[in-house]
Amino acid sequence: MLHLLRAYFERDEPITDEQFDLIQSKFILKQLKKGEFLLREGEIARYGAFVAKGCLRSYVLDNKGKQHIVQFAPENWWLTDADSILQNKPTIYFMDAIEDTAVFLLDPSSHIFLLQHVPAYATQFQTGIQKHAAAKDKRIVASLSSMAEERYKEFIQTYPSIVQRVPQHMLASYLGIMPETLSRIRKQMAKKK
Repeated sequence: MLHLLRAYFERDEPITDEQFDLIQSKFILKQLKKGEFLLREGEIARYGAFVAKGCLRSYVLDNKGKQHIVQFAPENWWLTDADSILQNKPTIYFMDAIEDTAVFLLDPSSHIFLLQHVPAYATQFQTGIQKHAAAKDKRIVASLSSMAEERYKEFIQTYPSIVQRVPQHMLASYLGIMPETLSRIRKQMAKKK
């Protein structure tokens, strides 16, 4: 698994063995079985999680108990509740594995240390923050102004590997539509091919 972590941090610039030794000394490997929780609503987030293998999701429950998926996190993605970590307050999210998953956990003090001592780490963090912010903005605009079929097509185009890995009801939740609506959209798209 460590080679996956190194490859991630070397995407934009190489790192030395000494720098990677620093990186790996700060991360904790955790294996999650499908359905196992990384974090539950009401707990305080203590770590950021880098997904080395598998896929996580984060979601909230409304007052009727309905799930609303906020994010999927497949390989090479990060998942955390930054507000919970920074404010030391209980999270509103549930985060669990939708398939067997291996994550590397990083606590805030280790994160700050790596930002200060490993330039490639700082570069990847900055790039990741920018991509995450852009994706979040794009999703907000789409949810406010796009029809369900347009949101689904955009999801397929942006995240083709996730579409094949998550159950239809989870994808529908992420898109903010009913599973029946997603099924109808898929059937209509299949007829057009």
